[in-house]
Amino acid sequence: MIRVILPAHLKNLAGITGVLDLEIATAATQRSVLDAVERAYPMLRGTIRDHASGKRRPFVRFFACGQDVSHEQADAPLPEAVSLGREPFMVIGAIAGG
Repeated sequence: MIRVILPAHLKNLAGITGVLDLEIATAATQRSVLDAVERAYPMLRGTIRDHASGKRRPFVRFFACGQDVSHEQADAPLPEAVSLGREPFMVIGAIAGG
């Protein structure tokens, strides 16, 4: 069981509250986790990743075990604590200012 934390605006769009608990059949990677999120909540397709390229949208970051994994390869394994459900995979909306 993978635990996923989404930002408030995506929770509102999907009509959910709290942490998502998702089963994934393959190894826990950014791609497999986000694929599971989009399968369970199709209205989120294209909000986290670009439809065509599958790349992370600007101003979206991914965190696992307190580490920014946004620039890791999409198929790189996530930390074991995330795979085992002890730590969440977090999708965070980045903030820019000037």
